[in-house]
Amino acid sequence: MKFIEPGAIEGVVRAPPSKSMMQRAVIIASLAHGETLITNPTFCDDAAAAIEVVQALGAQVASCPEGLMVQGGGIPRSGRLECGESGTCMRMVSAIAGLYSREFVISAKGSLMKRPVGMIEEPIRALGAECSTKKGFPPIKIKGPMRGGPVTVDGSVSSQFVSGLLIALPLCKEDSELTAVGLKSSAYVAMTQSVMALFGAKGVSEDGMGRFEIRGGQRYLGRRYAVEGDWSGAAFMLVAGAIGGSARVEGIISGLQPDEGIKAALFDAGADVVSGDGWVEVHGGSLRGFEYDATNSPDLFPPLAALACNCRGKSVIMGASRLHHKESDRAAVLALELGRLGADIKVIGDRMEIMGGKLRGGRLDSHGDHRIAMAGAVAALNSEKGVRIYDEGCVSKSYPGFFADLESLRMRL
Repeated sequence: MKFIEPGAIEGVVRAPPSKSMMQRAVIIASLAHGETLITNPTFCDDAAAAIEVVQALGAQVASCPEGLMVQGGGIPRSGRLECGESGTCMRMVSAIAGLYSREFVISAKGSLMKRPVGMIEEPIRALGAECSTKKGFPPIKIKGPMRGGPVTVDGSVSSQFVSGLLIALPLCKEDSELTAVGLKSSAYVAMTQSVMALFGAKGVSEDGMGRFEIRGGQRYLGRRYAVEGDWSGAAFMLVAGAIGGSARVEGIISGLQPDEGIKAALFDAGADVVSGDGWVEVHGGSLRGFEYDATNSPDLFPPLAALACNCRGKSVIMGASRLHHKESDRAAVLALELGRLGADIKVIGDRMEIMGGKLRGGRLDSHGDHRIAMAGAVAALNSEKGVRIYDEGCVSKSYPGFFADLESLRMRL
């Protein structure tokens, strides 16, 4: 249990490295010819899962003074790929496993066992490999190799499998045409394409309507890669600044990450937002209700909910339907747990409506969801009696240093 007491904050923290970019870099580096040096790595739980998987696939991975060294192109050592609780790892690696002419069992733990993966079966088969799941859920069995060709994918639940296929298809013998129907979170696919291009992928084009053409017969080349700061983690510290006084987050750049939208939401809520080369600073004030469409940035829901609880009037956050298959049923859990602290939250269809007002505080169960724990901690700053967070260790999934960073911002009287 972690107790977060109310109080003002002020200071500077560094954004954690992006686990999304780290996982993409580790996976592509494991497929590349030669060595890759990954600087500014994160060893959060999800990144550790990706490292373990690529080692099972034959990559050599070792820490070094500058970061993490990955030697790609090895022979698989194991037929079991353990993805832990990382949905990104599981869905991406499902496509990568289809490159090999042996059977793999891709397994999951905890809440990931309840997250749907049935949408991968038909596309993998259409590309020439064998694939089965347990009635649409993990574990997944795959035996390749995939040959490439035309394939259609349901992208409405998650873009992660689309990203995995985009990484894998340049290494197939045939050219491919991938059609992603109902693609959500397209910015995450663009992030994947940006890392692919840095590692030498060419001949990958998109028509803007979810259709991709991918030239086969390519290879990735090892290189030096720096993991950028994570906007989804930084969002909690920036919201903390708006709620509790002020905060500056360094090590974040303007780019493709959709969670950079937190700046616009904070501005609309009346916070003073200033940014420069690699940093953003937020000062609180008289916060007002706001509206924000988080359909393509669902990880912003928890910090935005914490922000809305401290805004005058009603706030509306769109895209709640994207939250059903996260580490928890995140919309329902946010309404339940912040409600126990005194928040007035309703989930109506795809909308989350929050009436602002000072929170009482009390007990918050994270439900094993890292972003629920972080939202509760930030919301505690302006509560009457603070918040006791249970199962707080789940923050190690994405941001192991979260509580230490938040504590470092405390104003010392």
